Amino acid sequence: MIQELLKQVSGDRIRDDLFYLSKDPLPFRKANYSRPGQSLSSLAETEAFIEDQLKATDFEVSSTLHRVQAFRCDEIKPLHHWYSAPAPEDPWYDVANIEATQLGEQYPDEIIQLISHKDSMSWIDSPGARDNCVGTVANLELARVLSSCNSKRTIRILFCNEEHCPWTSRFAAEAAAKRGDDLIAVLNVDSLEGKSDEDMAAGKLTHTVTYSTSEGRPLAEFIVSCAEKFDIELDAKVVHKEKVNDDDGMFINAGFRRTVMNIGSFPYEDSQYHLHGDVPERVDVENVVRSTQLLLAAILEIDEKGSEIVT
Repeated sequence: MIQELLKQVSGDRIRDDLFYLSKDPLPFRKANYSRPGQSLSSLAETEAFIEDQLKATDFEVSSTLHRVQAFRCDEIKPLHHWYSAPAPEDPWYDVANIEATQLGEQYPDEIIQLISHKDSMSWIDSPGARDNCVGTVANLELARVLSSCNSKRTIRILFCNEEHCPWTSRFAAEAAAKRGDDLIAVLNVDSLEGKSDEDMAAGKLTHTVTYSTSEGRPLAEFIVSCAEKFDIELDAKVVHKEKVNDDDGMFINAGFRRTVMNIGSFPYEDSQYHLHGDVPERVDVENVVRSTQLLLAAILEIDEKGSEIVT
C-alpha cells in the first residue's frame, strides 16, 4: 500500500506550486509587499492559495491571525544574515497560521504534526524558493496524497511564518501545549533539497534529518531508515543540531521533545540562502519529490504502528 501511495506524489504539482508561489504570479511571500494593482499582501495571497488548494483534500482547515512586523535589513552583518530586529514604531501586519487537520479514525487523540513556514524573507526581495517554498509545497502535496487514506491517527499540518517577527509557530506550539495535545511526532519541513553548488552540479539528491533532543534522535533515525526500506534513492542522513531554534525549536520549547527538522543539508550549504538568488529555477524538483516520498513513508508507518516505532 505504501509503495502505491508514494507513486502518487506528483512532481508536476510540486513544480507548478513552486513556481506559482516563488515566481509567477507571486515573486515573494511577504506581509510588507503587495503586487502592483493588488490590495492584498503577497503573503495574504499565499495564504489564500494554500487554503484553496486544501479545499480539494479531506483535511479540515482553520486559520488564526497573528500580528507581526517585518525584519529590518542590516547589510553590515554577514551576507546570509542581514535580518535585524524591527523597531517598535515599524508597521504591524496581520498574518495567518493555517492548520489543516485530518482526524484519525482509531486514535484521534494521537497527532502526527507537520510544520512548514510559508513566508519568504521580509527584509529583502528574495523569492525564497528553497527557504521555504519547497517545504510549503511538499506539505501541500502530502495533504493531497494523505487525504486519500483513512489514517488511524490524526495528521495535522501547520503553515506558519518564520521570516517575520515574531515567529508564529510559537503560538501554535504553545496552544497545542495548553490544550494538552499528544503530539507523537513533530516533523518540521524546511528547505528540502537545499544543498551546496557542488552537490547540485554532481546531481546529488540529499535529505538531512536533524534532532536537538534525545527523544528526537530515534525519530530522525527512523525517517532516514525509510529511504532504504522503501527504495527511495536519497543520500539521507541524521545530524545532531545542537541549537534549539527554527520552527522545530518552538515546539521543543513548548514541551514536544520528539521533534525533528527535515532539510537539504546541515549545516545549511545553499549559497543563495537568504539572498535574491533563491529562485525556483535552481530547485531540483526530483530531489523534492523524493524527500516528500520519504516523509510520506515515515508518516504512514508512524500512523500504522504508533509512537513506539520512534522511541
